[in-house]
Amino acid sequence: MNKDIDYILSAKAVRERTAKIFDLTLEGKTNFNYHEDKLEGVSKFVLEVIRENYPDLKIPFHSRWGHFQVGSVDRNAKLDSELSSLDKVERARVKLDLVITSVLLDAGAGPTWKFDEEGESYNRSEGLGVASWHMFINGAFSNDGSRRADAKKLMEISKTDIEKAFQVSEKNPLVGAQGRAGLLASLGKCIESKPEIFKDGRPGNIIDYMIGEHGQKFAATDLLKAVLLHFGDIWPSRITVDGVSLGDVWNHPSLGEKDDLNSLVAFHKLSQWLTYSLIEPIVEAGCEVHSVNEMTGLAEYRNGGLLIDMDLISLKDPALLEVAHKPDSEVIIEWRALTVCLLDKIADIVRKELNFSEEEFPLAKVLEGGTWWAGRRVAKQKREDSSPPLKLDSDGTVF
Repeated sequence: MNKDIDYILSAKAVRERTAKIFDLTLEGKTNFNYHEDKLEGVSKFVLEVIRENYPDLKIPFHSRWGHFQVGSVDRNAKLDSELSSLDKVERARVKLDLVITSVLLDAGAGPTWKFDEEGESYNRSEGLGVASWHMFINGAFSNDGSRRADAKKLMEISKTDIEKAFQVSEKNPLVGAQGRAGLLASLGKCIESKPEIFKDGRPGNIIDYMIGEHGQKFAATDLLKAVLLHFGDIWPSRITVDGVSLGDVWNHPSLGEKDDLNSLVAFHKLSQWLTYSLIEPIVEAGCEVHSVNEMTGLAEYRNGGLLIDMDLISLKDPALLEVAHKPDSEVIIEWRALTVCLLDKIADIVRKELNFSEEEFPLAKVLEGGTWWAGRRVAKQKREDSSPPLKLDSDGTVF
C-alpha cells in the first residue's frame, strides 16, 4: 500500500494532523480562539464527573457495550448466559456480530424518538443500543433466525425492518431509517466481497483475521488498521486515493490544495469507536490487546460540545452558532481537530490527579468516565433538547 495512505489510515495521523489545526488556532488562523486559562477548570469538572460515575475508578472503555446496560438491566450478562455452551472464539464472533451491527445503527435518532422495553423508555444512543440489541437477539440479522449476523441477510434488511424493530410510528419518528438499512446492506456487501477476511461471511470473523495475521497478541492500532481497511467500504465515499476510500478524512485549505495529501486531516471517529467496542470480546476470547493509549479521543459532538460550552474554545464569529454546518466545512474540521488535541490535554491532567499512567488510563477510559458524560451534562444545562452548541448538517456517518 502507498505509504501515505498507510499513514492517513492510522491513529498517529489523527493525532499529528489535528495538532496542525491546533497550531493554526494558536496563530489566530482558524475560526476559533483557545482559552488556556479554562483548561484546569474543565479538567476538574471532568474529574468530578468521573468520580460520580465511577467512584471505584474501575472504568470500562468508551464503547457500545455500556449502552447495552442502560436502566440497570444487565443485558450483557443475559447474553453471556445464552452463549455459555459455545467455545470462547465463537462467543466472541457472536458478540462482534452484535456490536458491529449495533454501532452502524447508532446515527442520531432525533429529539423525540424513544424505545420502550418492559415499561421503561430509552432515547438517543442508549435507546438505539437497546433497540439494536433486541433486533440482534431476535435473529433479525441471520438467515436462520439465530443470534449472529451474516452477509446475505444484512443485504436484505429494509427500511421497514428497521422501523418495525425500532418501534417507529407517526408519533415516534426515527431520523434516517433508510440510511441505517443502507449501512447494514453496505456491511453485508463488504463482507461478502472479502471471503479471505470474513471466512464465514460474518462481521465477527474479524477476530479470525486478527488471530491469523497477528496471533493472540496485537496492538489496538493493529485492530484499528483492520477496521479501516476491511470495513472502509461501508462508509460513503469521500476522498479516495489509489482506489482506497479514506473514510473520515477531510481537506483543510490552510494545509494545502485538495490534491495535496498534506492537506488532509484524519479523525476516524466511528472506526475508532468501533475498535474500542471490539476490544472487550476479543480479550474475553483469550487475546491480548495492548497499546490502547496510542488511540485518540473521539472527535464527536459531546466531547467537542464540552469545549465550547465551558469556553475552553470559542468562535471568533458567534453568528456561526446560528447556522448548520456540513462535516467538510472548515469550522467543523477545526472544531473536531481541537477536540482531539484538547482531550489529550484534559486526559493528562486527569491522569496526574488520579495517579495513573497512559497505559493504565487510556483515552477510552477518560471518555467513558468523564468527557462524554460531562459534555452531555453541560449541553442539558444550556439547551433543553441537549443539542450540540454547533448545528450539524450530517449524514449520520460522522457524528
